[in-house]
Amino acid sequence: MSIRPYLFALFCAPLAPALAAAAQQEAPYTLSDTAVHHIHAKQLGRDYQVFVSVPPGYASTGPALPVVFVTDANYAFPLVRAIAARVGRHGKTIAPFILVGLSYADGETPEYSRRRDYTPSSNPSADLVSDMPGRAPVFGEAEAYRRFIASEVFPLIAAGYRADMRRTVFVGHSYGGLLGAHILMNAPDMFSKYVISSPSLWYDRRVIFEREKRYAAAHSDMPAEVFFAIGGLETVKASDARAHPEDDMVRDIQAFQRLLTSRHYPGLRTQLHVFAGHDHLDVFPDMITAALKWATPGNQ
Repeated sequence: MSIRPYLFALFCAPLAPALAAAAQQEAPYTLSDTAVHHIHAKQLGRDYQVFVSVPPGYASTGPALPVVFVTDANYAFPLVRAIAARVGRHGKTIAPFILVGLSYADGETPEYSRRRDYTPSSNPSADLVSDMPGRAPVFGEAEAYRRFIASEVFPLIAAGYRADMRRTVFVGHSYGGLLGAHILMNAPDMFSKYVISSPSLWYDRRVIFEREKRYAAAHSDMPAEVFFAIGGLETVKASDARAHPEDDMVRDIQAFQRLLTSRHYPGLRTQLHVFAGHDHLDVFPDMITAALKWATPGNQ
């Protein structure tokens, strides 16, 4: 029997406690030029974190910058930040902007928080089990959450950063995209541009289509620019197993865009991008790369 494993273990044994102690003393990795703000949502009675990233060379003086707000910030914030830096080419492809990440309620799981804050109506499933023991799932508070963004998050960014609040971009995917559609139906001028990616338009028996009819009956215009996006595999008709199990989401987003276009709103501009070969989970990076070039175009 070789003595080498024994000698290796004997040599490393005294080092193990020291290595463990050193690891515990290491500081966590942080993203430069970022900040985390804590907000108590007065009307909601909950606490949220708001992530903010400023572009390289940002200063407190100079021209105001556009602001991109992303939902599901735990995932989207670092990804959007990295893509903007990598693809932006120092402002040539994507202009500098302030990035704001809308995170989940403190003490709640992402699933629990987003189900409640991003959905426009109460539609609990009879067999749905909450991932937070002791707390039943909650849905349908999108309007209250929208008001929280408008009344508390917007003033925070306007007061603390060199932000052009006339050039604001909403970015939402899945339930986040459904939230974007809800905002369009209730306060379309809240953001100047919308990136609505793979929206869950199937939710509550496609209730957002009924909300659209209600809006059309009461309004003659919808002042907004909208970038719709979807993965080509997000359909139950696709043979790929990664297709969304709930409904044909490609069909729904195409129908929704056609419906909006048919209203002939003078202030509405829409475009739809279907990303071939992508499903609900992997479409976001390619989608946001294209969307940022559209929403905050560079100088070339």
